[in-house]
Amino acid sequence: MSASALSDVGLYGLAVMGQNFALNMASHGFSVSVSNRSPEKVDATVARAKEEGNLPLRGFKDPKSFVDSLSKPRKIVLLVQAGAAVDATIATLSELLEEGDILVDGGNEWFPNSQRRAKELEPKKIMFVGMGVSGGEEGARNGPSLMPGGPREAYDALSPIISKCAAQVDGPCTTYLGSIGSGNYVKMVHNGIEYGDMQLIAEVYDVLKHVAGLTNDELSATFTDWNQGELQSFLIEITAVIFSRKDDLTSSGHVVDKILDKTGMKGTGRWTVQEAAERSTAAPTMAAALDARYMSGRKGERVEAAKTLKGPSTIPQVPKAQLIEDMKAALYCSKICSYAQGMNLIKAASEHFEWGVDLGECARIWKGGCIIRAAFLDDIKNAYIKNADLDNLLVDPFITSQILERQAAWRRVVTLCVASGIAAPAMTASLSYFDSYRRARLPANLVQAQRDFFGAHTYERVDKEGVFHCLWDDTHKEIATSPAHGGRTLIGSLPNLFRPLCMGCLNWSSTVVSVAYCGMKYYIGSLSFT
Repeated sequence: MSASALSDVGLYGLAVMGQNFALNMASHGFSVSVSNRSPEKVDATVARAKEEGNLPLRGFKDPKSFVDSLSKPRKIVLLVQAGAAVDATIATLSELLEEGDILVDGGNEWFPNSQRRAKELEPKKIMFVGMGVSGGEEGARNGPSLMPGGPREAYDALSPIISKCAAQVDGPCTTYLGSIGSGNYVKMVHNGIEYGDMQLIAEVYDVLKHVAGLTNDELSATFTDWNQGELQSFLIEITAVIFSRKDDLTSSGHVVDKILDKTGMKGTGRWTVQEAAERSTAAPTMAAALDARYMSGRKGERVEAAKTLKGPSTIPQVPKAQLIEDMKAALYCSKICSYAQGMNLIKAASEHFEWGVDLGECARIWKGGCIIRAAFLDDIKNAYIKNADLDNLLVDPFITSQILERQAAWRRVVTLCVASGIAAPAMTASLSYFDSYRRARLPANLVQAQRDFFGAHTYERVDKEGVFHCLWDDTHKEIATSPAHGGRTLIGSLPNLFRPLCMGCLNWSSTVVSVAYCGMKYYIGSLSFT
């Protein structure tokens, strides 16, 4: 095949997302080769390309002819089901690729899998990129948010293509995020924020429907109004549409009221919460949203529980107009907390893996194409432009002012939910996150004291340097350690000091002895036992 007949890029995997992204690239003037394990999907994609304006797209039904149709270095985007299917596709294609070629996985993949695959391809010197793609079917066709992570050389080769095919809001909604794993990670956190956003909106709906008594048409009008201001976002926009949709199947009522209250999930929200725990980063809004999905799945149990587990007998009466305004303020504050948690999680992982992710750029590329696109991402972007090392989004001066202005309404809403017996786990978690972060002193001192009591885990003091352990019962002695010369000789009651470590091993006497402490290991100077 002559060089002029070779395609600029290939796409393997022709479910709806794959078809749409292939047509997106072709619509931007790039010649595209497509392939799929099922030949009929190749034919369907080629037919769509013809129907949509004779786009420069060709179909191939075997891997070799597909790979041979691409210009070098070959660039292939994979959009197949995450997991084993990706590994199988890579195994097939990598046998046909050469040094310097590029494979891009555009699926929702667990980031360690991308890191593993990149390492496995290193001996063949095939470059591997993990690229998050957000925007659903429509975004894939008309411009998604693209989150690539991998070798910089690979990104530079891909950039002319993905920069044109991404959504365009203040520039292309894509950027280089860092080495392999970073793109999948940022997309994972994006999805975690999405979980939080959706749950918060659902909680607002619950209150407005069951406390304020809004009809679906009133809810649609309310969300339409909110979408004109600081809450303007894709999710608010589609929520307004959902409430307005009448049911075609029964010709009565609205579709939303006919939908079973049982939420599905594909795993990215769970990954986000797992990673937050791994990075010791608080993400309570996203965790609450995940728990809410788990609780929704217990539909049968909830139906039975509702027969006996009764809530408040009366619901507080609140003026409708006031409650709508309060809910708007509470939703804004809670959403900001969810984004703050997500940004801090990306920051923690970026520091750990040395990715160098630019948080301001994350906010920018989420402004278009993706599910969490929102007007206030401009404010988030600007916060990180002003201070790339911002400890937390909440302490940006502008964000702080916006939350303080609304916090009274936020607190009224959470109080109302509790008094009304309406679960608002994500909104409550957001407020608790704010209240925990804004306090200089938390009751963690008591928790650490408890840990020291039953496990001799030691503690630090607010008034003295060093690490301490207290003998909490009858002797009430406190043992101090010092970093000087690797430890200090400590005096204490041996039975109390060693009880957590040696319970049931020996009967210790109450003889006072010298004990040297280094790190977490006790060295016995002398002891007496019976």
